[in-house]
Amino acid sequence: MSKVIHKSLYLILLVFVGVFIVSSLFVRAQYNYTLYGDNPILDTQQWSIFIPVIALLLGSGVVLYRLCLKLNQYSPKVVIPVVLLCSLAIQIIIIFVFPRVPTDDSQTVLSLAMNMLYDQDYSSFETGGYLHMFPFNFSTVLYLKTLLYLFPDNYLVIKLFNILFATVTTLMIYLIYKQLNHKSEERDYGVLIFAATYLPTLFLNNLIYNDVIATAFLTSCLYFLIRFIREKSWQTIVIAAILLAIGNYFRSIGVIVLIAAILTILLNMRSIGFKKMIVSIFVLAMLFNVPGWTQNSVLKSSGAVSEPVGENSAPVYMWLNMGINLERFGFWDNMESYQIYQREANYNKAESTELYKQEIERKLSEASLSDLAQMYYKKIIWTWTEGTYQMDRYGIGNESSSGMGGGRGGGIAGSYSYTNAVTDLFKGDSVYRTGVLWIVYVMNFMMYCFIFIRLVGAIRGKRYDEVSLILVILGFIGFYILWEIKSRYIYPVYPLLIVLSYMGFKDAYNFMFHRKLGWERPSLRKG
Repeated sequence: MSKVIHKSLYLILLVFVGVFIVSSLFVRAQYNYTLYGDNPILDTQQWSIFIPVIALLLGSGVVLYRLCLKLNQYSPKVVIPVVLLCSLAIQIIIIFVFPRVPTDDSQTVLSLAMNMLYDQDYSSFETGGYLHMFPFNFSTVLYLKTLLYLFPDNYLVIKLFNILFATVTTLMIYLIYKQLNHKSEERDYGVLIFAATYLPTLFLNNLIYNDVIATAFLTSCLYFLIRFIREKSWQTIVIAAILLAIGNYFRSIGVIVLIAAILTILLNMRSIGFKKMIVSIFVLAMLFNVPGWTQNSVLKSSGAVSEPVGENSAPVYMWLNMGINLERFGFWDNMESYQIYQREANYNKAESTELYKQEIERKLSEASLSDLAQMYYKKIIWTWTEGTYQMDRYGIGNESSSGMGGGRGGGIAGSYSYTNAVTDLFKGDSVYRTGVLWIVYVMNFMMYCFIFIRLVGAIRGKRYDEVSLILVILGFIGFYILWEIKSRYIYPVYPLLIVLSYMGFKDAYNFMFHRKLGWERPSLRKG
C-alpha cells in the first residue's frame, strides 16, 4: 500500500511537470516591469531565442559537470568552504553593483521597524494600520528592528544577512542531496556549485523581506526531517520542528511543509515505529505555533496592542478572492480585494469574510466552466514557468518610476540608491536585462525537463526516497491554485527543484555517456 501511495504522488507531480514542459514549448510566461508594468504576461513562445539558449545551457552544463567531476579528488573540507566563500563574494558584488532600495511591502516593514525602534511607535497595530491588516508581517518587522538595533542603520547590513541566509540554503541543498544519495561514491560537488551560482537567489538578496530568511529555515527543516527518517534520532526531529516553527513564523506557508513532514513520517511508519511516529508528529505540531503565541503574549502584556493580534486582520478569504480573476488569473488585482476589507467592511474581519464569500460565489457562478479552466491553467503555467521569481523587479531593480502597472508601491519597479556603469547597461529593457531573464527562464524549463527524467526513473526503479520533497512541491502547487499568485511566492521550493533536477541531469548524463541510469539501485527506504 505504501508503495502505491508513493508511486501515485510521483505520478501526480510527473503530470504537472509534463504540463509545464509541454506548455512552455508554446507559451512564454514573462514578468518584465519595464515592458509590461506589474502584470503577468503569457505570450507566444519565441523559438528563435528559446532553442539557441537551450543549446547554449545544455552545452555549458555538460562542460561544467565534467569540470565538477574533477573536483572529486579534493576533500569536502576544502571544496565546500571555497565554493561557499566564492558564492558569498559574488552576492556581495551584486548588492553593490545593483544597489536596489526597498519598495512596496519591503519599504513598509523597514519603516515600521525604524518607527518602533526609535519612536516606540506601535500605532500600526491600530485599526487601519499595516500590522492591523497583516499581523503576520510583524516577524519581519521584529527581525529588521533587531538588526537596526545591533548594527549600523544601513541597507547593506540587512542585505548581508540575506546573503548569509542564502548561503545556509546553498549548504542545505548540498546536504539534502547527499542525504538522499548517501551511498553514492562521488562527492557530487556539481549540485553545490549549481546552488551557489543560481541566479535568482544571487539577485533576490536585494529584497528586504521574508522570502530569503524563511527559505533558509524551511530548507534546513527538510534536511533534518530526512535525517530523522534515516537515523530515527530524537535530536533531529526536535531540530526540524524548531526550524519549521521559525520558518513558518517568517512566512505562513510553513503549514505546507508541516503537512508534508507529517505525511512523510506516516509513509515511513514501518521503519520509524508507531510510538516514535506519534511522538515525532506531536513534537512538530506542538512547536509549530510557539513563536506566534510568544509574540502575541509579549505584545499584549506590554500594552503594545489593545486587542488580540489578528482579531480583525484581513481574512484569508481576501487572498482567495484575489486568486479568482479571469483577466489577471489570480495576480494582484490593483486594490479591488483590499477595498472590500478596508472600505466596505471598515477593517472588520467577520464582516469582510462574508463579503468575500459572496464575491467568490458571484465570480464562480458568473464564469463558465471553460473560463474557469482557462484561468486556472494560465494561473498554474505562469506561476511555475515564469522561472525568474520576478528577479527583474525584486532583484535587479530599475531606475524607472513611470507609474506603469499601478502596483502597491506607486508603480516603482525598484530604484537604486546610486547608479553606475552596470545599472546603466541594465537600464530599461536593455539586451543585458533581457538576456539574463531569458537565461534564467530557460534554465527553469530545463530543470523541469531533468526533474521529469528523474521522476520517470524513480517510478521505473521503484525508488521513492525523495517523497518529502515531492510532497512539499505538490503542496505549493495545490496552495497556489487557490491563492493569490506571484512567481516570487514559490521561491521557497527552488532548493527542492535544484536537488531533483540535478539528480535528473546526472541520470541523463550517465545514460548519454555511460549508458547507465542507476534506476536499479536499491531504495534507501526500509519496508
